[in-house]
Amino acid sequence: MTLASLPAQAALPSPSTAVWQLGPVPIRAYALCIIVGIVVACWVTERRLRQRGVAPGAVLDIAVWAVPAGIIGARVYHVITSPEKYFGSGGDPLKAFAIWEGGLGIWGAVAGGAVGAWFAARQLGIPFTVVADALAPGLPLAQAIGRLGNWFNNELYGGRTSLPWGLEIHRMDPDNPGHALRDDTGQPILEPGLYHPTFAYELLWNLGVAALVLFLDRKLRLGRGRAFALYVMGYTVGRFWIELMRTDEANTILGVRLNVWTAGLVFLGALAYFVRVRGPREYLVPVGAAATPQPAVGSDVSQVDLSARATGSEPAAPEGYRVVSEEQYHHWRETGEPPAEPGGEPAPDGTDAPSADADAPAGSDDDAAGPAGPDATGETRPDRAGAPGARPAERDS
Repeated sequence: MTLASLPAQAALPSPSTAVWQLGPVPIRAYALCIIVGIVVACWVTERRLRQRGVAPGAVLDIAVWAVPAGIIGARVYHVITSPEKYFGSGGDPLKAFAIWEGGLGIWGAVAGGAVGAWFAARQLGIPFTVVADALAPGLPLAQAIGRLGNWFNNELYGGRTSLPWGLEIHRMDPDNPGHALRDDTGQPILEPGLYHPTFAYELLWNLGVAALVLFLDRKLRLGRGRAFALYVMGYTVGRFWIELMRTDEANTILGVRLNVWTAGLVFLGALAYFVRVRGPREYLVPVGAAATPQPAVGSDVSQVDLSARATGSEPAAPEGYRVVSEEQYHHWRETGEPPAEPGGEPAPDGTDAPSADADAPAGSDDDAAGPAGPDATGETRPDRAGAPGARPAERDS
């Protein structure tokens, strides 16, 4: 084979700068990507929480705990799995706190964020599985956006490639982080050849995982944390094969990168949870204050009551939530009548829900009947045109 017979390669460029100075303040591309990813994940989660009955703005109360805990968890995982950089010979323990220099592990981020979200959910009276399922498609979207930061940093790429595409990599300056080394003419220096853009592979994979979760969640109406387990399975499958392509320095076990082992074990755990846990999607009705139904996301503007805003009053946050069936939830939203307590007890305001709802225990396996249509986030609102008391069809099998 001669050089002339080799296939032409499309060179994907990489930025030569990942840090910009705004006066004395450094603006880092990686940090901006993480922030944008968090905002997108919060927006998606807020919409999905509201579609399940959670009061508006709850995602901010959750993010206040989940985001810092996730960042701490990500850094702790990185330090634990790469201790030689900080505690080995020539290591600097104080560098363990230099998070702006890079070094965040997604496994620690998810674990730490889950602890923070669990704590916040307990304070709000929201079942943790409801929060996890609402977050399931938003998290891979955030990860996809975050991977753009690796592109700016010229990091997390794979080996040399002869495929029709390949990534140009700059030789970065160790004495000036975030900037490429330059030659005598001032041009940034490129590493020889083209490389697999493994961060871009993971970015595209994560977008596919988000689409998969939205599609199957709408089709199967997943609940009890199963949508989140589906995300974990989808992400770990991609991370497994992408991790095998990476060439950056990493600790190994039996000659295999540590993150490959982690991806495999986490996948098995998520698979076991997805198979063993059953049950319908949970819907919530507020208890105590703010028990009046609020307009659903995507509802017609004409349905919004502006009287409270006109008087300057805002609805108080609910004291907690009660898990109900989907049919009970939509009946409450349309009529304002709170569902009966389990066992047929009167609702908190002294009214009884219709007999069809009273017969269905909270969290029953029944799902809403009738055709449904998706909205912008992949959720489905059932058609309530059916006769009252009709038993809903089972969809989660």
